[in-house]
Amino acid sequence: MRSPLLDLPGAVAGHGIDADVAAHYGSFNGEQRTLESGEGFVDLSHRDVVRIAGPDRLTWLHSLTTQFFMDLQPKQWTGALILSPQGHVEHAFFGYDDGEAFIGHTEPGHADALVEFLDRMRFMMRVDATDVTDEIAVTWRPRSPHVDDGSSEVEVRASASVETSRGNQSRNPYADYEFVPRAQLEDYAAAAGPACGMWAFEALRIARGEPRLGIDTDHRTIPNEVGWIGPAVHLEKGCYRGQETVARVHTLGRPPRRLTLLHLDGSENRLPAAGAELRLGDRVVGFVGSSARHHELGPIALAVVKRNVALDVQLTVGEMPATQEMLVDPELGLHVRPRLT
Repeated sequence: MRSPLLDLPGAVAGHGIDADVAAHYGSFNGEQRTLESGEGFVDLSHRDVVRIAGPDRLTWLHSLTTQFFMDLQPKQWTGALILSPQGHVEHAFFGYDDGEAFIGHTEPGHADALVEFLDRMRFMMRVDATDVTDEIAVTWRPRSPHVDDGSSEVEVRASASVETSRGNQSRNPYADYEFVPRAQLEDYAAAAGPACGMWAFEALRIARGEPRLGIDTDHRTIPNEVGWIGPAVHLEKGCYRGQETVARVHTLGRPPRRLTLLHLDGSENRLPAAGAELRLGDRVVGFVGSSARHHELGPIALAVVKRNVALDVQLTVGEMPATQEMLVDPELGLHVRPRLT
């Protein structure tokens, strides 16, 4: 669904699954600085949106997903995953409940499969899942934690308690996304501007270590590997499909792979393709997901690397040297391993 904001002055369309929104509006470095200053917004209206209505929706989502939905407050943003029986991530969506329905966004082209799965799992529950991408658009707008954005006291407390994969306290990582009626997107842009493109958004997203499903993950990805424990996986809730794998890796073992931030050699004017092999010498040790040029860090990328690869070794992607910055601890889980006496 092509965004009407591609008609704004200076807009240059993106590519691949992000082709329906602007890559930039003239200066992706300047747009990164604008966003980091707390100004501007990003058009993410190409993302799919689902609406889950019905009186049983929160109980139902609580039983199906990795997230704790039972005490979810109205307009409190959260992330949730649906796993395979083996614990591999099949669906990821992010949103809030407005008191009448849960509205969540997911990757472009993913809504049909998500709705189909939810329909199959409905049984006797009073719920209804629909694709509302043609009605609701997604945007991203940075907010200062000191700005009154209408959050309730409960939301503010919940946001402040989220722990990132780097071990730091931060605001809710999903709270800067917004839902906008698609028919009002141009009016929103006029009020929220300046508009910033996907290149700026991606550079900042990669730098903060936030993965995208299907780009920074593959069919074998488990939540423990990519920093979703905490933001999208609640460790103190009842059973859900794939929970055994999540719990076992968290409490007894180490994730077989880990998400890492790559700092790429900036002497070459290119970025690696998503899915490119990551090598240690002649050995393939992982794959590269999304990449971008950050206005301060230079060329960076997210990659999934085998756990036993040391953090201080230099890797290569397409003969391009790359150093690592830890996002997910390769020893994750050992801190809760019981001590035997």
